[in-house]
Amino acid sequence: MLPTLLLAAGQSSRMLGGDKLMEQVEDEPLLSLLCKRALATGPVTVTLPDDRDHPRWAVVPDDVQTVPVTGQMSDSIRAGLSALPATATGVIILPADMPDITSDDLTAIRSAVTPDAMIVRATTEDGKPGHPIYFTRAMFPAFDALEGDRGAFRVCTVYEDSTIFVPL
Repeated sequence: MLPTLLLAAGQSSRMLGGDKLMEQVEDEPLLSLLCKRALATGPVTVTLPDDRDHPRWAVVPDDVQTVPVTGQMSDSIRAGLSALPATATGVIILPADMPDITSDDLTAIRSAVTPDAMIVRATTEDGKPGHPIYFTRAMFPAFDALEGDRGAFRVCTVYEDSTIFVPL
């Protein structure tokens, strides 16, 4: 089983009081839309602010597993990984503020995963690495030492030579 982990526990601090994940995209909140796009490809877990009264909780579809989180992106990733079922062979991590990522993009990452793949990472058409990113389950312990708001950047850097890149 290969779930998608949507990271949606951030504070939208650069939005000057707004919430980018609640912005309307295709007539619904961005977070809801990305959950649906990810659900079209497989199971989804989403990290959310630990305040269950936060508006994001109300827009997540019922068939998405939710994980409350306090802290930074590294905390969100660790909490999300810990919540995945033991049957998860890996995970596709996607920050939830990416409206251009489609179900087809997630399917392209899934399709590039091989039994030996450690990391499969999306790139722009011109080769710039980005999201979404697949990590095999064997990589999960590498996230234990992460700190701060850089997410999986350090893990990706260490294993760049064994990464499969997929232009989206």
